[in-house]
Amino acid sequence: MSSGRNRTQHVAVIALIVSMIIWSVSGIAIKHALAVLPPFTMIVLRFVPSVLLMLLIGLVCRNNPLFGLQRLQWRDLPLFLIAGFCQPFLYYLLETFTYDALNSPTIAETLLSTSPLLSPLFAAVLLRERVTRFNIAGILISTAGVFILTLVGSNDYSIGNYWGILLAFAAVSAAVIDSIMMRKVPARYSSLSFIFYAQCVSLLFFLPIWYFREGPDVLATIDFSQLSTLNSPLSIALLCVAYLTIFASVIAFILFCYALRQVGVTQANAFNNIRPAFTALWMFLFFGEQLPFAKWAGIVLIIFGLFICQKREKVSDC
Repeated sequence: MSSGRNRTQHVAVIALIVSMIIWSVSGIAIKHALAVLPPFTMIVLRFVPSVLLMLLIGLVCRNNPLFGLQRLQWRDLPLFLIAGFCQPFLYYLLETFTYDALNSPTIAETLLSTSPLLSPLFAAVLLRERVTRFNIAGILISTAGVFILTLVGSNDYSIGNYWGILLAFAAVSAAVIDSIMMRKVPARYSSLSFIFYAQCVSLLFFLPIWYFREGPDVLATIDFSQLSTLNSPLSIALLCVAYLTIFASVIAFILFCYALRQVGVTQANAFNNIRPAFTALWMFLFFGEQLPFAKWAGIVLIIFGLFICQKREKVSDC
């Protein structure tokens, strides 16, 4: 019995790490995509195919507990409406306004990485989820590592519009509430079902905004002749959108949803701290961005904090 629980915990941790690795590349992919595509056009090109892909997978794997697509029960609709509204819709909007309001992208990135700090509060109040001293200590250590990793070496610490701070925490709160909804949705829904219905709801909000702000005519402004060259800006942008569609919007979300249901909101969201560490490593390995000793120390603190945060599960199994 205990070995079975341990195996489940280990699989959940692996799923969390894989999802964070995938999402750590998302920011780089989004940056390259937005260099060519307008923001809401990029979002629509990302999420419409992801919803269609999940529909196909769900119908083919109907009886699979992870990838099957279950019929939506009307009594559960409010949970999916809240989840889809909070993330990706509300989170993406608030994230965009946060970067616009704050002068420093570094400050914005740091504030947007604080979801592990809010998760224990939300989980304790809304889910009655037990939060231990190991969870709190691990989250604080890991978050300190995030602050060191993102702030060390920055030349701009000016705030800009102080509303940006409030917007950042509103964005983080929306992401945490989405995690709460993942936990509250009945277990009869597979992880794919949750992500599918939530993204369908998000599209209901995104599509009208896209239509009135950018509209179908924006596609006429794109030079599709660039697609004849694989390394053209448009080709790179569409490859980035394809990555966001398949990996970030489908695979990573399904893995994260599965893991969160196994380990809880607090422990699952603690792994969000490792995303900046992976991003820094990719920038170091592939783009030549230097990592001074302090940033390596930040990465070590993040990983150490995650180990501490998981200690509660080991104690509870004894």
